[in-house]
Amino acid sequence: MTTLPFLTADDIFERMNYLDAVRTLQRDLRSGLDPDADFERGSVDLAQGKFLLMPSESSEFAGVKVLTVAAENPARGLPLIQGVYVLTDAATLSPVALLDGAALTTLRTPAVSAAAADLLVPDDATRLVVFGSGPQALGHVEAMRSIRRLEHVTIVARNQERAASAAAAVRASGIVADVGTAEAIRDADVIVCATTATEPLFDGALVPDTACVLAVGAHAADAREVDSALVARSQVVVESVPVALREAGDVMIPVAEGRLSPDALTGMRDLVTGAVPVDWSRPRIFKSTGMSWEDLSIASELYRRG
Repeated sequence: MTTLPFLTADDIFERMNYLDAVRTLQRDLRSGLDPDADFERGSVDLAQGKFLLMPSESSEFAGVKVLTVAAENPARGLPLIQGVYVLTDAATLSPVALLDGAALTTLRTPAVSAAAADLLVPDDATRLVVFGSGPQALGHVEAMRSIRRLEHVTIVARNQERAASAAAAVRASGIVADVGTAEAIRDADVIVCATTATEPLFDGALVPDTACVLAVGAHAADAREVDSALVARSQVVVESVPVALREAGDVMIPVAEGRLSPDALTGMRDLVTGAVPVDWSRPRIFKSTGMSWEDLSIASELYRRG
């Protein structure tokens, strides 16, 4: 029996950096990948938590990310979310590799944001404000610095100790960083929302017309990180319009309020291919919920590089 290669977190980040991941996603979208055709994610309740299942396929590979969520794990000193990605050959469905599921998510989520931001953020952007202090917040700093010359990062978080630790980590990477408040968005070029919040994090009226907001934390119909007023005056880009209208509270709530028309949403593929131009006269929002095609795109390229 052949032993499948297993790509650990170290293996994943040795084979691919954030810029590589950004270019991989953009390449696949320009080559015809259609996010709207992706499979829906699944969820199965278990005695101690749940399985999250994220399947996808391309002409070359098929794959599924299997994550477990165990609410009691943090108290046990274990991760809340754990998982593995199974990559198979598309023709035979024979497994060809296993990958660390959490590490794959840590790489692909900021890369998806940066793949959109690469087109929505001015070339001279230097100031980043990040809401959140966890791995995704820091991953977004690294992903954004892979596409723009960041000069200043402000971390905004409820836990001041974690915020200070995150700011110190950013400074150690060579960028000026501090801990601030939501008022910092007044001068921001890019605003990242990577939190577990269910209500808007800031007053959208404070966001400059020149800024781009990347909202990645909320992924439920009744949860959001940005307010309806900001969404209503912004160009809104989503991974998939049908998925956003089904899963993204940041979009669904203003649509239900009559403040945003579904027809005004732009799919990520149309942005990347240039089918829809960027509107530089107002804020740009990229709302991400995370989709299975993104994992398959990155996992496939990681396997090819082996």
